[in-house]
Order: sequence, then structure tokens, then C-alpha cells
Amino acid sequence: MNFPYFMARHVAVAGKKSFSRLIIRIAIVAVALSMTVMIVSTSLIRGFKTEISEKIFAFWGHIHITDTNITRSFESVPIEEGAELVEKISGIESIEYYERKRILGIPIGEEMVSVRTKGGVRHVQAFAEVGGIINHKDEFEAIVLKGVSTDFDWENMRDYMVEGDILTFPADEILENIIISQSTSKRLGLGVGEKFIISFVRNKKQVRKRFQICGIYNTGLEEFDKIYALTDLRKVQELLGWEDHEVGGFEVFIDHIDDLGPLNEYIYIEELPKNLFSQTIKDKIPSIFEWLGLQDINEVVILLLMIIVSVINMITALMILILERTNMIGILKAMGSSNWDIRKIFLYYAGYIVVMGLFWGNLMGLGICLAQQQFEFITLSEADYYLSTAPIEINLWTILFLNLGTLFLTVLVLVIPTYLITRVSPVEAIRFK
Repeated sequence: MNFPYFMARHVAVAGKKSFSRLIIRIAIVAVALSMTVMIVSTSLIRGFKTEISEKIFAFWGHIHITDTNITRSFESVPIEEGAELVEKISGIESIEYYERKRILGIPIGEEMVSVRTKGGVRHVQAFAEVGGIINHKDEFEAIVLKGVSTDFDWENMRDYMVEGDILTFPADEILENIIISQSTSKRLGLGVGEKFIISFVRNKKQVRKRFQICGIYNTGLEEFDKIYALTDLRKVQELLGWEDHEVGGFEVFIDHIDDLGPLNEYIYIEELPKNLFSQTIKDKIPSIFEWLGLQDINEVVILLLMIIVSVINMITALMILILERTNMIGILKAMGSSNWDIRKIFLYYAGYIVVMGLFWGNLMGLGICLAQQQFEFITLSEADYYLSTAPIEINLWTILFLNLGTLFLTVLVLVIPTYLITRVSPVEAIRFK
């Protein structure tokens, strides 16, 4: 029979009627609240990063392919719309590459190992951009027209369409339809079906074109929404004076975001001619992704603080338990029990308290997360956070790791206060009242 475990169960039952039960309940509540905060914060930060990243990727793609001269100039540079190049890139599946050996996702040492990507390229679409000025009722707004064609993946954009419909591309004519953002629609007082003028500069002359709004979108990324509008690629080619086979570049969508770096490097080195350049969207607009990266620091700080709170409360509770059971400790020592066996009794008891706290913490944390997913009662300022409600993404592996890590670290640290048991004298303890 496991004597320390048997005694721990006896102490736990007897403790329900002792004066220390309030302290034990406080310790359980502290562990539960710490675990609740950790589950909610990790799920919130994970959901926050995923939602914003998906918005950016839906509008921009994962990798951009453009002419090398575009990196040195703000002007659009045409490239040949080669069907062979698009077919080659679209056909990229899982590739092999080398990276530093990793343990739990952390690079270890300098050894390079062979790794395969989780997926490949999902879709490739052409685009072209041209800037202009909206002139409507004495109001002036800068706008960038993003020309798209029949290969545009509307499934990515449908979730952000708030009114109207997507673009159509009849073969026999170029329509003047345009999709503007909700913020642009509100600023100019324009709705679906209304027309307005956009002025462009071509060959140092002003060119005015009329467009009709067929749809309104809203991604919540205000700095992009207020600038970009979607229209027929052929219209942009006409405004730029390009041929039908010339485009501004290609947007590449991949299967797994974890493969972004390796696939971009493979496309640039293995597939592209010397006059073309590929760049990940993270490199093209780094400010938002750097801001998202800072959330990892916030997450680590929150987790450390919550674990410290849990450990401090458990240390306090365990010391009270030891002091309350000094008489029992003396009797056990007098009967021949070793210091370590007696320490294990209190470590088992502390483990029971931690497990109870983790149980209630998981119950409350997952309950809050599921309630937020269902009812979205926590709202945000979309102008400041790019989202109207707090997003939640529950990862069961992360929650399991948090539980095991908290249990292990807490019990490990609690070995220290049990050292008090070795200082207890059997004779003095038996006489202790």
C-alpha cells in the first residue's frame, strides 16, 4: 500500500472539518482563476492573430509576384501574363527543404534536417493596380483600383461582402462596375447602384472615368479599406495603356501558413525568371504582423503572472497545512516514518488541491470561450482592433499543455516549503497543541 497517498487522503477528508478549509478553498479558487485567465487569454490571442491574418491573406494572398523594378518605384510595372508560369506555380505541392533541428518548435543547435512542407500552392490569380482621385459632390478621396479577373478567388472575399454582389466579367464588354469599402461608402454617401467619377493621370493628362458601385465590402482593416476598391482587370489595363496580356503581378495562395517562408523561397529560386521577384505579404506590410507578434509577449507575461499567483497561493496554503498538522508529523516521525515519506503526504495533498483548481479553471475557462463563440458578448472597437468582437480559437493541445505545465511547476515548487517538515522535532511536535 502507498502509505503517503493513504495518509494524504485521510488528511484531505479530515481537513474538510478543520479551520484550514477556508485557506484550502481560497487556494483552489486561486488556481481555478489562474487557469481560467490562461485559457481565455491564450484562446483570445490565438483567435485574434488568426482572424486578422486571414483578413489580410483573403484580400492580398500569401505571396506576391511582381517585376523586380517595382521594388524601386511606386509606379506599376507590367509583366507578361504567362500561362505556363501560372501553371507551374499552381502545380507546386509539398516540397522538401532544410532547417535547423527543432524540439517543440524551438530551433536547437546548428544541425540542419530535411523537412517537408504541410502543403503546396492552392491558387494563383493575376492583378494590377492604378491610383486615382474620387470626385463626388465636391468631395475628393484618394483611391487605388485593384483590377481582378475571372481567376479571382471570390470565396475568400464573400465573408467580407456586406452589400451588393461580386464583379462579373462578360467576354464581350468591359463593365464599369466597382466594389468599394464600407468606410469609403459612408464618407462619400454612396450606395450600391450609384455612380461616381474617378480621375486618373495618363501621359501627363487627366482622364476621368465613371464607375457604378455593384458591391460594398468591409474587412475592418481601416487603413486598407479606405484606399482600395476592386474592379475589372481589363479596365485597369486600359487606364494604364497596357496590352491584354500584361498584368501588374500575381497573388499566390498556399495551403498552410506555416509553409510561407519555404514556399516563397522555392518559388523565387526555382520557378521565377530573373526579371520577377516574389515577396511574402508579411514582408510587404510588416507593421501589422509585427504588431501581432507583440501579442506573443503579452501572452507569455500573462501566463507567467498567473502561474506565479497560483504558486504563491499554494505555498501559503501548504505552509498552513504543515503548521496545522505539526502534531501528526511528530507522531509519524516517532513511529519511524522518514522525512521524505511525510513530505510526500503533503505533496499528494497539494496535488489534489491543484487538480481540483485545474478542474474548475478548465470548466470556467472553456465555458467563457464557448459562450463568447456562441453569443459574442465581448465587443471591440473595429477601428482600433480590426475586429468588432473578441475572437476565440480553442486549441485543446495548448490547454492540455497549460494544465500539465501548471501542475508540474506548482508541485515542483511546493517541494521547497515541505522542507519545514525536516525541522520538526518529534518530541516537541507531540507536545504541540
